[in-house]
Amino acid sequence: MLKPKFAQIKQHIIGKIKSTEWAEHSRIPSENELAEQFAVSRMTARRAVTELSEAGVLTRNQGIGTFVASFKSQSSLLEIRNIADEVKERGGMYSCNPVLLESINAIAPIAIALGVEVDSIVYHSVLVHLENENPLQVEERFVNPKFAPAYLQQNFELITPHEYLCQVAPLTEARHTVEAVSPNAEMCNWLALYNEEPCLQVIRRTWSANDIVSFTRLVSPGSKYRLGGHLTFKHKK
Repeated sequence: MLKPKFAQIKQHIIGKIKSTEWAEHSRIPSENELAEQFAVSRMTARRAVTELSEAGVLTRNQGIGTFVASFKSQSSLLEIRNIADEVKERGGMYSCNPVLLESINAIAPIAIALGVEVDSIVYHSVLVHLENENPLQVEERFVNPKFAPAYLQQNFELITPHEYLCQVAPLTEARHTVEAVSPNAEMCNWLALYNEEPCLQVIRRTWSANDIVSFTRLVSPGSKYRLGGHLTFKHKK
């Protein structure tokens, strides 16, 4: 079945981004140019651009144009550690509450983050990590099934996603962004927060060799969690 014209335009734009022909922050053709290229009305082209903008694939700058949004996380100097090990090293008791394990069709931002086709099947999990039975962190993870076909069959009360993925697709690279966020009602419920306490959010993508394995959002109450790192500088003699 032939896709509607606006969907074809969306797929064209996403394809250009995934192939890196259109790099992040680069300006894309105008609605008029897209309409001419695909022999459609400007309204049809606008619908495609608007939907991708709402999905976070594109960003609009009034009077200047439309640009490819940033999907590449900043490089980080933070060490990637297993949260269960962190808790145990502090003398705490680690446990996990799996909230959701499912297969989903990847929407555009998830597809681009994982380097897969839009609407392809990816695995989705939501877990709450606990320390001494108190919620410490919510982990929402999207996984490429190609590298972890048995992901949804794991008992994450016994092994963390980090541990499992390191076994089946050894980690070679990770990129992060870190920011303060206000939790929504669902996040407050998962973290047992009785007010909208500021939280620390880490967005992480992990690679094995040259392939992206997972795309993860980690959210922790600001009062319960912190990130740190150690840097060593080499000075010229």
